[in-house]
Amino acid sequence: MLPNRLRLTLRLLCCLLLAVSLLGCAGDAEKKKELADIYLQLGVRYLNLNKLESAKENLEKVIDQEPENVQAHNALGYLYERIARYPEAKRHYQKALDLAPDDISIQNNFGRYLCERREFDEGARLLNQAVANLLNNRAWIAMTNLGLCQLGMGDQRKAKNHFKDALQLNPNYAPALKELQKFSYHSGEYWAAKGYLQRYLQQASHTPDTLWIAVQTEQALGNQNLADEYRRELLDKFPRSPEAKQIQAQY
Repeated sequence: MLPNRLRLTLRLLCCLLLAVSLLGCAGDAEKKKELADIYLQLGVRYLNLNKLESAKENLEKVIDQEPENVQAHNALGYLYERIARYPEAKRHYQKALDLAPDDISIQNNFGRYLCERREFDEGARLLNQAVANLLNNRAWIAMTNLGLCQLGMGDQRKAKNHFKDALQLNPNYAPALKELQKFSYHSGEYWAAKGYLQRYLQQASHTPDTLWIAVQTEQALGNQNLADEYRRELLDKFPRSPEAKQIQAQY
């Protein structure tokens, strides 16, 4: 039996070959459009599978066929960001934004990217546009990214409000729950921190920082046995993390 990912890759390649063979009777412009669509689907699928080299190859083929393909530039921006090639990431995000300044996905991706690079003013402007767009049916994502941007700017009150607003729209959005766990712990609201963690774990898995805060929270609540369980989990799952080193230094 072939591994699932290999079977999927072979299926994608077969679909590509079949689709290319069916383009024989189409006109040149139509061929380019349909071929670009095929490469885009493959590129995005490979990106989701974390097969970054294959994703890059297919997405660049889209640009060869359609130099102004908005989705390909947006996806390439994210891909180059993933591999820490930040100038290329910014170039593709900017190109996508120039081509489609009202695109919610681009506003969210590029806004988050800029905030993470400490270009806060432009990043927050794009994220605010994404939040305010009435067509955005997943506004909680941009709200959470805007909260993280406000944290970078040092405005904790606005950041917390954005995270809470995100949960008003989607009570199960893990990134917002995770941030409110941190806020509650640092504010001394330990039962709230515990509650946010429980909700978070219904949607996502522990990270080093959720475990570190869980240890401190349970210790503050006097639950040493549970704190020890979290501590062991942190050391077992993330032994090289900064949080694990902090825990080791405490004992």
